[in-house]
Amino acid sequence: MRTALLVIAALICVPSLVGLVGGLERTDAGEVAVVRDGGWFDDNQVREVIAPGSGLNWAGLWSSVHPYPAQQRFYTITADARRATTLGVDVVTVPSGDGVNLGVEGTLYFTLNLDPATLKTFDDKYGTRTFRGQDDSFLYAWEGDEGWTAFFGQAVRPVIDNALRTEVGARRCAELVPSCALLESSALKPRDSNTNIRAVQDGVNAALARDLPRTLGGAFFTGMTFSLSRITLPAEVQKSVDRSLAAGAAVSEAQARVAQAEAEARANQARQDGYDKCPACAEIDKLKSLPQGITVYAPGNQDAVVVPTR
Repeated sequence: MRTALLVIAALICVPSLVGLVGGLERTDAGEVAVVRDGGWFDDNQVREVIAPGSGLNWAGLWSSVHPYPAQQRFYTITADARRATTLGVDVVTVPSGDGVNLGVEGTLYFTLNLDPATLKTFDDKYGTRTFRGQDDSFLYAWEGDEGWTAFFGQAVRPVIDNALRTEVGARRCAELVPSCALLESSALKPRDSNTNIRAVQDGVNAALARDLPRTLGGAFFTGMTFSLSRITLPAEVQKSVDRSLAAGAAVSEAQARVAQAEAEARANQARQDGYDKCPACAEIDKLKSLPQGITVYAPGNQDAVVVPTR
């Protein structure tokens, strides 16, 4: 009988002790935590929000703790598929107004809104469901960098892509990539695109500030700024541009040679006209052109002897 009571006590006390120890939680400086009740007789509502860098907190028996990044985050988009093998880096290609698929290079900076009420709403909407990760596994947004990246890729990236597609699609390729003008017409010259790049960047920032809170259902991010570094051409289009530039350089070189030959011909003609008017000048120029050290010069005499000095 006593043994049975001890077993029963152990079955009750051990889980309780585990729950008691597990009920103490703390956060690192770079994370914030949303705590949801999870005891035997509790609901599953948000209990509290633990601020970044906190000491030990009593989170309750068997509560669920959802840690989120509290520091500024970076989301990089690139046209280089080799760079997209790391977390938080994606390839983005959008068409221009005239149908050229352009690669986008830029970085989005943002911070999760740490207001407790906002965090509770965020966890209600996105901390209680899973998102498909890069390896096709399903993760919660609070399950490390992989989970956060899975959430961001499915919930936030479509809004970013739409903003880029709208802004880039409103402009022709040559307005964003100057060398693209070489493919449109030989009469067009590459032109400065910095103003248009800034306009796209400003348009994307305005669209994100307007559309992201509406799409996500709350102002869950602060300090969101998109920095657009450049727009690139597809590899095959860039090769065409390179060929056009090479052909243009060859034409320019040939034109330079023609211009040089024409100039030399005009100079020779002018020199000959001068000799016709001044035969003595021609003889003087001949003497000037002789090698140094000549002591005897007898033009027109086949028996003339030319003796150089030693």
